[in-house]
Amino acid sequence: MSIQSHLSMLIGLAKADDDFADDEKQLIYMVGKANGLTNEEIDTLVESPIPMAPISSMSDDEKFEHLYNVVQLMKIDSQVYLSEIKYCEEVAEKLGFKKKVIGALSSRIYSDPSITADKDSLKKAVMKYQE
Repeated sequence: MSIQSHLSMLIGLAKADDDFADDEKQLIYMVGKANGLTNEEIDTLVESPIPMAPISSMSDDEKFEHLYNVVQLMKIDSQVYLSEIKYCEEVAEKLGFKKKVIGALSSRIYSDPSITADKDSLKKAVMKYQE
């Protein structure tokens, strides 16, 4: 999956509560820059996100990274809205997981990106929710 698709999914979540918070924006720009995108390219995605790539073309690692990142972004501003949870659940379903994977991930992912969870054990737990 391309970084543009990945960022577009994160942008969709950030805008789900109608408040594109500075913390969310910073994380999106940080992820974009870390993957070689310019501010202008990220600005374009913020204005016009691209649709998600076909699930059949994604590896389990890519699916997990998407889930991990959307849950982290949902929690980054320390306020979790129902619209954000629903968006995460929709993304999970599109990726081939049961909705309740979001609750399982959410309880083990921190709002501060500098506090990292044990991603290997998280990935094993997440894969149990595949449909």
